[in-house]
Amino acid sequence: MKTNKLLFLLLICFQVSCNSQQQKINGISFVASGVPINETHATPVVKAQGNYVALMPFGFIKKLSSPNVIHNTKRQWFGETEGGLIQYAKEFRKNDIKIMVKPQIWVWNGEFTGYIDMDSEENWKILEDSYRSFIITYAKSAEKLNAEILCIGTELEKFVMKRPKYWQKLILEIKKVYSGKLTYAANWDEFKRVPFWSELDFIGVDAYFPLSDKKSPTIKDLELGWQPHKKEVLRIQKQFNKPILFTEYGYRSVDFTGKEPWDSKRIEGNVNLQAQVNGLKAIHNQFWKEEWFAGGFIWKWFHVHDKVGGDNNNRFTPQNKPAEKVLRELYKHD
Repeated sequence: MKTNKLLFLLLICFQVSCNSQQQKINGISFVASGVPINETHATPVVKAQGNYVALMPFGFIKKLSSPNVIHNTKRQWFGETEGGLIQYAKEFRKNDIKIMVKPQIWVWNGEFTGYIDMDSEENWKILEDSYRSFIITYAKSAEKLNAEILCIGTELEKFVMKRPKYWQKLILEIKKVYSGKLTYAANWDEFKRVPFWSELDFIGVDAYFPLSDKKSPTIKDLELGWQPHKKEVLRIQKQFNKPILFTEYGYRSVDFTGKEPWDSKRIEGNVNLQAQVNGLKAIHNQFWKEEWFAGGFIWKWFHVHDKVGGDNNNRFTPQNKPAEKVLRELYKHD
């Protein structure tokens, strides 16, 4: 009888362990604002069935060749600073929502961070010191908050490819002050070339892969478009034996949303709420059931829920659109 009881307890423990391992990161990228947040701002995230939020403090660079990362200043929005990060995180913790700290760089005029590049060794050294100060600040904050994940950079391809030794050393420095899991948010066309995946816990991908040239692609169209990209994602996953995390994913509620999903600057385009819904269903169908897939963070969610999104909005947010209801259903079942 004792043997049977022991076997039963072991089976229960095994099942609990498997269930905990299978729970996906149903994440929401929560946009920083100029004010502290409260329960009113956190409740819509809870209703959307999010179990993680990405909180995004910002550093600023004046132009692509400027080596100084300006960060944690009084001139920034509250949510973009260290104090804002801590306040936001504590509010979400009240609802048992886990945290990914995802410090990001903004280049003036919105130029693509992947093109940040220095014209001299002297400037590379200045940038490296400046970025180290930026990321270590938030690594220490992440440790104070017991944040589950820290993202060490977002879409910094030239910086990463031209200074690989710096990044290897930086990761070691981060690990001295932060004990949680690490990732890096590689752009969809960058993740294959990142040289330090073996040093991190997740292979992070900002998953704006081109999927369809159609004006209003169906779920089937989009899933078909995923096939070559999914093979490449799985190839990298197997090469490093690390889970894949979509550090960002999402679709605009606009015509041709699957053609260049990364394009946030395109103003023209009729609102297409169904295309956004189809994009979310397709990506979930393709990835959320895979054992090697950790989950993802939808782009993006604003703090004043009742004043954003809606049926006339063609941007990324799912808020107050059919996509929000779909997201709730998809996240609830994972």
